[in-house]
Amino acid sequence: MKALKWIGVVLGVYVGLVLAFEGLYLGWYQPRLENMPLPMLVITTTDDSGEPRARRLARLDSDGRIYVSAHHWPRAWHRRAIENPNVRVEIDGAVADYVAVPVEGEEFERVAAEHPVPLPIRFLMGFPPPREILRLDPTT
Repeated sequence: MKALKWIGVVLGVYVGLVLAFEGLYLGWYQPRLENMPLPMLVITTTDDSGEPRARRLARLDSDGRIYVSAHHWPRAWHRRAIENPNVRVEIDGAVADYVAVPVEGEEFERVAAEHPVPLPIRFLMGFPPPREILRLDPTT
């Protein structure tokens, strides 16, 4: 009985850690992560009411193209980009329009292999649902 209590406490602490990391730190605070070797961008999607919603994300560069990955629990930005793929992206202060294209098959496997999500990070994220990747194609 005592062991079950400790397991419950450990699980409760872990769930709290995941909620704090995913919801508060990444979701609400949206860190810039400038001191890390992780290129970032700000993607602006449009919600159902037409309101723009900005989200800071890690930028995945591969084969001369720009990708973003939905590999956390908060994924509203991804759903909005799928529903309305015309997005605005800011990279290093430059703003441009893009079309968000879902990536599958060999391209998905290549980009995911080039940009793996390490186990310690997946642990902090609470082992989220399977990853989804979007390619950002510039509009002409």
